[in-house]
Amino acid sequence: MAGPLDGVRVIDLTSMISGPLATLTLADQGADVIKVEPPSGGDFSRKVATRRNGFSASFVNNNRNKRSLVLDLKNPHGLAAFRKLTDNADVVIQNFRPGVAERIGVGEDALRKTNPSLIYVSISGFGFAGPYAQKPVFDPLIQALTGLTTVQAGADHLRPRLIRTILPDKLTGIQAAQAITAALFARERSGQGQHIRLSMLDTIVAFLWSSDMGGHTFVGDETDIESAQSFIDLIYETADGYISVAAMHDKHWQSLSKALERPDFMTDPRFTTPELREINKEARLELTQVCIKPHTTAALLDVLEAEGVPCAPVLTRSEMRAHPQIIANEILFQSDHPHAGRLRQARQPAVFSKTINEMRHPAPMLGGQTREILHEAGFTDGEIAELLASHAAVQADTESR
Repeated sequence: MAGPLDGVRVIDLTSMISGPLATLTLADQGADVIKVEPPSGGDFSRKVATRRNGFSASFVNNNRNKRSLVLDLKNPHGLAAFRKLTDNADVVIQNFRPGVAERIGVGEDALRKTNPSLIYVSISGFGFAGPYAQKPVFDPLIQALTGLTTVQAGADHLRPRLIRTILPDKLTGIQAAQAITAALFARERSGQGQHIRLSMLDTIVAFLWSSDMGGHTFVGDETDIESAQSFIDLIYETADGYISVAAMHDKHWQSLSKALERPDFMTDPRFTTPELREINKEARLELTQVCIKPHTTAALLDVLEAEGVPCAPVLTRSEMRAHPQIIANEILFQSDHPHAGRLRQARQPAVFSKTINEMRHPAPMLGGQTREILHEAGFTDGEIAELLASHAAVQADTESR
């Protein structure tokens, strides 16, 4: 059976990560995603490092199951072809800087005239109004402005730290995919399209609020300066590596006491209740580290697991790939790309029992399906030839990369 979004057509004008990750999710779930790229090299992620045979890892990991159409939207014929393409689309998504889509003629108003039920999606960095709306944006800037870097530091007076992955970009992509499917569901009931506006800034502020903004939730009792609950995290050094242990509940603290042969854990007046263990968090974690350090990771895992203590090894990326739980989950799969060769990638994490995600297309060459897509949109061979001759559209040279 086809994926849950089989029959949904998405026109994707996005580049880099946030937009392409959103449309990757939709594509893996069965949507027909047409990636419209400019003739001047296409999506910038095609050009970044970690490459093979002309394809970057970033591009293949965010653009499988899509088809590539190259149109010059600055060319009147290319713009006209794009508008014709969107007449029968369900979704159009773009992540231009606010105002650019309208200026080049692909904004919501222009497209809705001929497709009133369209779901139109705009992704921005900082938002659509305000002093930062027109600023160029990259992931570290969002981490900085939202306070995520100070959350990562642990306290306001410590040096801010970036999370070492592009969390705002990726979370925005996931949020956009969810919003699009919600809008498609609403349209099934109302018959009406709508415009979804989503910024990376708003996504991270909302993300932080669920767990990191307790001191700013109760109006009138705000925390002026956030101080560290502990300078020790839940990663402990062992005799030969590292381990994570999370003994949160009473039963887990009791089990940890037994596993480490430290009955004094249960009688120490600093640790007798969950509240006291939190108040004395620094002392608790320091003591746990002292007790863990003499043991090897493997030996600790054995004894902790036997006593039911929540724990896990700290793995490198290479070690993660080979871990039995990763293998059991079948989260990673391999496939053959016609140009980039054998690939290892992660599937969509949500597994549907009836509508199955499919690997239909490898990440496309730039303009690899231009003719095919234009034919589907109703262009004749002669009209396509004119578009190609005028460079309003570009078909990939199958002999090149």
